[in-house]
Amino acid sequence: LGNSETFVGRWLEKQPRDKFVIATKCRMDMGVEQNVNNVGLSRRHITESIDRSLQRLHTDFVDLYQIHAWDDGTPVEETLRTLDDLVRVGKIRYVGLSNVTGWQIQKLVDTTKKYGLNSIVSLQQQYSLASRDSELEPFQVCKAAGIAVLPWSALKGGLLTGKVKRGVKPTEGRLGSVAADTAIAMQAAPHWSTFDDKTFNIIDTLEAIAKKHGRSIAQVALRWLLQKDIVPSVIIGAKTVAQLDDNMAAANGWSLTKEEMKQLDDVSAPTLPYPYDMIFNMNADR
Repeated sequence: LGNSETFVGRWLEKQPRDKFVIATKCRMDMGVEQNVNNVGLSRRHITESIDRSLQRLHTDFVDLYQIHAWDDGTPVEETLRTLDDLVRVGKIRYVGLSNVTGWQIQKLVDTTKKYGLNSIVSLQQQYSLASRDSELEPFQVCKAAGIAVLPWSALKGGLLTGKVKRGVKPTEGRLGSVAADTAIAMQAAPHWSTFDDKTFNIIDTLEAIAKKHGRSIAQVALRWLLQKDIVPSVIIGAKTVAQLDDNMAAANGWSLTKEEMKQLDDVSAPTLPYPYDMIFNMNADR
């Protein structure tokens, strides 16, 4: 645990620090010692976590420090005051969230305002053409509060790259594990139910648009995210330099048309549960 920070830190200490924005998280048990104090968002765990992260990263501050998920065992006031203290002493620059619901975001935002604490600037959330549920509530709160969204699993574990074909279950890698029902809890990858007609309709649409632009399917999927007004940047998980180069090419020199954005919006639209469906229908003419 913490290996990614260690790896980045070895590289970062040889670089000009001011050229990079470094983000990391806290909440999880980092394997130091298995006890209740080494997990969650308590003052003790947060302060110990940031110190360990700074050591691994070979830096004296982190640009963006994010809480990895909600903690039912710690009052939000304690968590936010601790993060505010870390901003004040210069160990972190900004505070972010990750993997939270709409009401949780609102509670955190309200608490920062009530006590005059540093504002929350970002939400790292699973978001892609194959995972849009957060649009229903969390992202609405983010828009109202001026919080940016940083999508993770932007290609849904590789599903939105075109490597999986309709009617053919993958047998290798993360997607192969999901297809075999052995990685149901792996949230970064598709659930087994994601291998359905809707998913492949999305992929077909991506492929048609990609051919039109002379781009890869993955680039179109990433470009769709980058053109959302709430998304300033996208988290990618490239395994090779070739994948990294391909993913990076989504960012510059081209864009999707309004019609293409609508095509992708329509084909990937999530099913609205109650009461969202009722609210949507009643406001259709407003």
